[in-house]
Amino acid sequence: MFARLRAFGLLVAVLLFAGSIARAQVTSMEGDVKDENGAGIKGAVVKITRTDMKGNYQVKTDKKGHYYYGGLPMGTYRVSVEVDGKERDSVNNVKTHFGDTVEQSFDLRQAAQRNAQLQAAASSGQLSKDQERGMTAEQKAALQAAMKQREAALAKNKALNDAYNTGREALEAKNYPAAIESLQKASEMDATQSVIWISLAEAYVGDAATKTGADQQADYDKGFAAFQKAIELKPDDAAFHNNYALALVKAKKLDEAQAELQKAAALDPPNAAKYYYNLGAVLTNAGQSDAAAQAFKKAIEANPNYAEAQYQYAVSLSAKATTTPDGKIVPPPGMVEALNKYLELAPTGPNAEGAKALLQTMQGSVETSYQNPNAPKKGKKK
Repeated sequence: MFARLRAFGLLVAVLLFAGSIARAQVTSMEGDVKDENGAGIKGAVVKITRTDMKGNYQVKTDKKGHYYYGGLPMGTYRVSVEVDGKERDSVNNVKTHFGDTVEQSFDLRQAAQRNAQLQAAASSGQLSKDQERGMTAEQKAALQAAMKQREAALAKNKALNDAYNTGREALEAKNYPAAIESLQKASEMDATQSVIWISLAEAYVGDAATKTGADQQADYDKGFAAFQKAIELKPDDAAFHNNYALALVKAKKLDEAQAELQKAAALDPPNAAKYYYNLGAVLTNAGQSDAAAQAFKKAIEANPNYAEAQYQYAVSLSAKATTTPDGKIVPPPGMVEALNKYLELAPTGPNAEGAKALLQTMQGSVETSYQNPNAPKKGKKK
């Protein structure tokens, strides 16, 4: 009986000893989670996943961004942090130590810097062995997918650039069918590039000039659709509206052309004079001299030193000249002033002789020594 009691006591002692060992084989983990500005993140989820055998644990950070997990079995872990349901950083091969609390913190600013370095290294093909070892399987898979996408994008970009450049070369050589073919291909590769659409529009309008009838109209329609697509992608580009307007003029769509030139002038005030001048030319060609005069006047208001606008304004006003009973021609207000201003600005300009002839008709005499007021002054001789 005594022997059996001794054996039972020994058994209890062994069991107690084993229990003390089991209790000693648990540890703890704690740390801080900081955002990109160095502030603690409240409610971040820290996941502690055992990798040497099955085991998953998690804890949330407190209002200061601190977390603590006790009663963690001894082992090897992957520790990650999630913010708003998205994993932001992780560490592999975290080993717990007998009797010690493992400290594992996360700084999302440093994590972002590391990820940027990894992406740059991977993109350049210079990913080091240490960098590879520090990546998780998920990171490696994501990086490989990103590299494949980049390679595909580079291949696409090369094909896109080749098609666009070929199209532009053909357009400049006025080989419109070849330009349309290449630029259409480029637009199918990437429909978000306004420069492709504007070039395609110019190619169609150029090709329309070589055709007649229904074939010409078909080219115009395709060109206008391409202009509209370019403007849809980049509505604040005044040059797009100006070029579209000039194309509309060729198709005799004058009202639409006026609207586009007015948009161009509103979008680009420093160059408004040019757009109003173009509008005046459109209206002149349409036989609308009064409206043309107003457009040229706006061009002058935007830039009083725009010589050609001064001349064209005077010409558009000439239709309003009257004749007295004694045969004297009376110029409308502003016409003579505009002609004189033209001759001051461009005394040897392409319309200088025409301006002088108009003045001769209106006044009977012409000033012969016009000077450009903006010309550099000659220094006095000592």
